[in-house]
Amino acid sequence: MVKAFKLLDGTSIPWLAYGNGSGAADKTFPQIGGISLDAGFTHLDTAQGYGGEKQEQETGDLLRKTKADIYLTSKLSRLQGWTTPQPIDQIRSTVEASVKKLGRVPDLFLIHNPFVPGDGSGKAHEINQAWKVLEEMKDEGKLKSIGVSNFRPQDLKAILDECKHKPVVNQVEYHPYVLAHLEPVLNLQKEHGIVTESYGPLTPWLRNKGGRLDEVLTRIAERVRKDAKEGAKVDETSVLLLWTKAQGVVAITTSGTESRIRSLAATDDLPDLKPEEVEEITKIGKQVHFRHYTEHMEDDFPLPNLPSK
Repeated sequence: MVKAFKLLDGTSIPWLAYGNGSGAADKTFPQIGGISLDAGFTHLDTAQGYGGEKQEQETGDLLRKTKADIYLTSKLSRLQGWTTPQPIDQIRSTVEASVKKLGRVPDLFLIHNPFVPGDGSGKAHEINQAWKVLEEMKDEGKLKSIGVSNFRPQDLKAILDECKHKPVVNQVEYHPYVLAHLEPVLNLQKEHGIVTESYGPLTPWLRNKGGRLDEVLTRIAERVRKDAKEGAKVDETSVLLLWTKAQGVVAITTSGTESRIRSLAATDDLPDLKPEEVEEITKIGKQVHFRHYTEHMEDDFPLPNLPSK
């Protein structure tokens, strides 16, 4: 059973991650984060800007207490509550501060979105300058794998046209209802071997109920439950995570409830979806456009003319 995906630089990334950037996890991470590790998550996803810029320290404190082998992702975010872009000449020192808080070099470090560096306008040359800093730090052994998040086609091209090291991942809101919009991004990433990471993978069920996939997800959940080990918890969100995995996409999920966290972690042990189930979800998803995190990926990146349900 697949537990991890290979990245361009030869490293591997666990396909299922616990994210501490939203919901109760953002407010109570020291306790909730410990539960996530105890439940079996082996990949934690954080960022400089999460939790009022305190999550990296709390994540580092947690990791210093565990003996588990945890894959760690963090991100270069805007400063001071997301309001201030990162000056290019301060990126190196900002990253070094992150490493100090975390207590280790993260396995993966991302640029949180194309509007983080420079004057925050997402200009190609500023994206390139920021990327070169990460490349230099990687070459010096101060960073490991490097990638991006919320990058549109033009942002990816700005890096790919001049980079020494390609981004190994692009972390975006990814689920069946954004497939039509993301097609240019996904095609470009496929061409260059860039892995997609998904945040918000459960959106079709949790945030857009009454949509075209509801009945399909319920039906497939019943099938998976029959084929799973006795007592396994399977629901519609389990199916969405398994669909994400089947697409070769890393799934980042979260919860502030212990029972729910354990259920999410247990998805790693469920049987895979059948190819025809994956195709059915994909086909229906492409007929709808619904994005929850509308602050990302919608500026100068045309939306498809599709219904939201």
